[in-house]
Order: sequence, then C-alpha cells, then structure tokens
Amino acid sequence: MKLKTLMATLLSGVIALSSTAALAGKMEEIRERGFIKIGVSLGGEPIGFRDTKNQPAGYDVDLAYRLAEKLGVEPRFTDVHGDARVSMLFSDQLDAVIGNMSATLTRAKSVNFTLPYARAGLRVVYQKDQKIQSLADLDGKKVVVGRGSTGEAFLKRAVPGAKLVYTDNFAPDGILLLRQGRVDAGIEDSSLIDYLATQNQRLATLPGLHSNDPIAIGIRKGDPEFLRWMDMFVSDYINSGDYEKSYHKWWGDDANPPALIGVW
Repeated sequence: MKLKTLMATLLSGVIALSSTAALAGKMEEIRERGFIKIGVSLGGEPIGFRDTKNQPAGYDVDLAYRLAEKLGVEPRFTDVHGDARVSMLFSDQLDAVIGNMSATLTRAKSVNFTLPYARAGLRVVYQKDQKIQSLADLDGKKVVVGRGSTGEAFLKRAVPGAKLVYTDNFAPDGILLLRQGRVDAGIEDSSLIDYLATQNQRLATLPGLHSNDPIAIGIRKGDPEFLRWMDMFVSDYINSGDYEKSYHKWWGDDANPPALIGVW
C-alpha cells in the first residue's frame, strides 16, 4: 500500500513538472533571452520594405513591433520569402513569421497558424500593351510567380499553358521584372498587386480575385500554450480597432479593409 502511495506521489510530481515545462515553452524562452526572432518579408511596399534609413517598415513590420511590445522584448528581424519561411521555423531559426504568409492546409501540416490578421486574394497584374483581358489570355504568356507560392499552384491548375517565370522573391525580383517589361504578367496577393499597379502607369490588374486567403502568423508546432497566446494577441489587434487603423495607414484613407472576425 505504501509502495502504491509512493508511486502515485512520484507520478504526480512528474506530471506537475511536465506541465510546468510545457507552460514555460517558447514564450518563457523568448522573455528570458529578451528578444524575439521574427521573419518578415521586406521585398515590397506596403507589406514590408526598407525605409530611407534601411530599417524594416510596412504593414507586417508594424504588427511585428506590436508583438514584441506585448511580449516585453526586442524584435530581431530576418528577411524571409517562400519556402524558407517554413524551414526556418522548423529549424528554430525563427520564433514567428509575420511575412505575408497564406495559411493553407498544406502548410498547416508543418506550421501552426494563428487566427488571420489579414486577408488577401490572388490577383493578376499585366502589361497594358498586352492583349490580356481574362485569365485565359495568360495562355502562352510569360507570367512571373513566386516559387512555392499559392499563385504558382493556382496557375498550374487554371492556365497550364502559361509560361511561368520563377523568382524566389516576388518582391522585389518579380516586381522588377514587371517594371522592366521583361514579363507579360504576374500573379500575387492583391495587397501587393493593387499597390504596385497604382505606382506604375504601364501596369493594370484584372478584375476579381482568384482566392480568398487568410494571412496568419506562423509558429513552430509543439507549443499549444504559445499558439493560444498568439491567437489572443491577434484577436486583440482586430477588436481594438488597430487593424483598421494600420490598414488605412498603408493603403490609404479610402481603402476598404477586408473583414476580419477572428475566424478562418
């Protein structure tokens, strides 16, 4: 009887220690070290770019600063794009990615996503001197896409005859190809494409979106407590009104922020 009591006590102690360790997790690690490693995409305005002082700026960067502030630590940024966003989370080189990353079912097999902090849809941008009036007109055209992006996957299904021109970083590399007229069209998130078209008179966009993608913060799997806190962080960002303020800051006073109600 005493042996059973002793074993039960030891087991309770092990469970308590395990629970304490789980609760500590990534958030406690970040607080102890005093900084958070955040992956951001700095290739194009207004999502993320470098300002005149070569400092990170943009919509996503503002949210990253807010995250660090709420945790009470310093932000340390790494410019990441494409598949590197997932691999650097997996290898623990990053604590979080706030890098215009669509939360897809495929990516969710490797990454935990928070509630969406933004929404975007795939939109086509094209050279005005090209006879492109519909998605079908991309057949045989040179279309720049981000390697491993949702735009690449969509075009392979919808317009298999399009001549895909790959870039690891749509912004700035894909944008440069469009500005130089070296490709006929491109496909990326509307948040980037809409801004690009307003800045260049040679470019126009096709009406309509070809997806409705939730944009979310990505973190490494295995820490449900950290994910729960991050969800609450995003919810606070939306419900406080700061989401709409930030959207108008970067897309203009007349912009219509996509509705975010804390669901997928």
